[in-house]
Amino acid sequence: MTETADAELSVSIVLIVVMAVLFAAGVYAMLERSLTRVLIGFLLLGNAANLLLLIVMGAPGVAPFAGTAEASEMSDPLPQALMLTAIVITFAVSAFLLALIYRSWQLGRADTVEDDEADRAVRERGAEDEESLDAETEVEASDATTDFVDIQTRPITIPTARDATRREDGGRT
Repeated sequence: MTETADAELSVSIVLIVVMAVLFAAGVYAMLERSLTRVLIGFLLLGNAANLLLLIVMGAPGVAPFAGTAEASEMSDPLPQALMLTAIVITFAVSAFLLALIYRSWQLGRADTVEDDEADRAVRERGAEDEESLDAETEVEASDATTDFVDIQTRPITIPTARDATRREDGGRT
């Protein structure tokens, strides 16, 4: 290989390793109970996604405007558009998470998500309880596939112009 090919290959490998580290650190941070760490993890994931799109973009080329260059010399505009979309989505979700963190801090002076009674009950439930729940949810062939068992229901009808005139006449037509 030539020196330029080695340099391009090493840059690609470095970008891939940095992207993988950002993804791993982002997922690890998002699994924490602290909302601030969740925000940091989400920002790391957003940057890793942008780096992935940068890697996928390939070799840089001429700006993709009609008539400026040959089609083979132009860069692909799709990864650029996806990267801009990812930046906007990351910004919007980050603003939402910041609002959640601020409100959580106002209410409880902490940004940690605590377990509630339902979480504790699910954690304490044993395998026997889960098996009994599974037995309750088994569906037999004769069971109805609707929530309205033993209830008289009427089918949904679409009102027509004739129905509107009946209402105006008081139902006399």
